[in-house]
Amino acid sequence: MEVEQVLTVTTPRRSEIDDSLHGPGNGIGRVTEQTHPIVQHGGTVVSTRGRGVSSQKGTALAVIDVAGFVADLKSHAIDHGFHVHDERHFVETYSLRQLWEVDLHPEEACNGPIDLHLSLEVDPRALLGFEDEVVKMDDPDDDPPLGFAFPLLFTWTLPPLPHPPDLLVLATDIAGVGGLDLPIEVSAIDSFASVTDAPERSLSLVARLSVELADVYTANEEAFCDTLVRCRDVSLYLLDNAPAWLDT
Repeated sequence: MEVEQVLTVTTPRRSEIDDSLHGPGNGIGRVTEQTHPIVQHGGTVVSTRGRGVSSQKGTALAVIDVAGFVADLKSHAIDHGFHVHDERHFVETYSLRQLWEVDLHPEEACNGPIDLHLSLEVDPRALLGFEDEVVKMDDPDDDPPLGFAFPLLFTWTLPPLPHPPDLLVLATDIAGVGGLDLPIEVSAIDSFASVTDAPERSLSLVARLSVELADVYTANEEAFCDTLVRCRDVSLYLLDNAPAWLDT
């Protein structure tokens, strides 16, 4: 008895997924996925799921370019007689908090002993809150909202000083140089190489300021011009007095 061989022919079946979403293809290995539009806030991509956004395309709402602001700040510092040597950018993956650091010093102190460290902390809550208020503005030329700011720190450091100054006298003199626009905290750390050695004192000066996002939004360079002038004055004061403190 002859047994006929039956061949089952499987014909290719077109994918049920709409090619308008994924483009034409062979229909193999594709799965259905739910997409949500995204909104970009100042370099941070945020999902709009649950926010009532129905557009299928992401909407760019980055009203402030933080990287561009840091670049302009460095350029402005160079115009005021500073040399920029290094820049670092850190991003915290969980909170999306950012930190920009810039190392610079006055052009007269290329060989030391003064180092100036600038740091800008970007709080995503302040950034997103400011951008939400700007989006609500009827006229883009209206004055931007106030009350949103980033912390900006200037830190001066000196090497261990064999003949350190009196901290109270130094703080008084520095207050006169920095003025009310640049309040500076003076601190010192005493270190001992061994228990029988005399202490070595290192000085640290910190100026804590706030950068109004409204000034960044309007590119108000005058708001930072006086600050950089004061920073240079403080740097030159330290540079003039450092030889006496370092004299061995």
